[in-house]
Amino acid sequence: MRTNSNIAFQCAFHVVWCPKYRRRVLDGRIEARLKELIHEVIEEKGAWPVEVDVMPDHVHLLVEVDPQLGIHKLVKAIKGRTSRVLRQEFPSLRSKLPTLWTNSYFVATAGGVPLDAVKRYVENQKNR
Repeated sequence: MRTNSNIAFQCAFHVVWCPKYRRRVLDGRIEARLKELIHEVIEEKGAWPVEVDVMPDHVHLLVEVDPQLGIHKLVKAIKGRTSRVLRQEFPSLRSKLPTLWTNSYFVATAGGVPLDAVKRYVENQKNR
């Protein structure tokens, strides 16, 4: 349970999003930099990362978010910053894709399932 100045909450979300055309471009140095950027944005927005896993063609994020911020604003900030920075730092992304991310994403609350179970699922994605 977390609190802010006027509410107590437990809001955990599992978020998944993909590069445009589901291209397999998220590996090596791009993967490492993407994880750094995601953690930076989460910290700046006052959310709490639980788990981040990057596959070559999609990203899994398990995060706790203050309901006053909202998951949509956090995802928008993450996708916006990571697209801009990664495309500046890795010119190959600009030549392969018109934009880095698709406009869409999947989000589900982690309520009803123990957070540890969702965390294990995200951690084990690479072993599938």
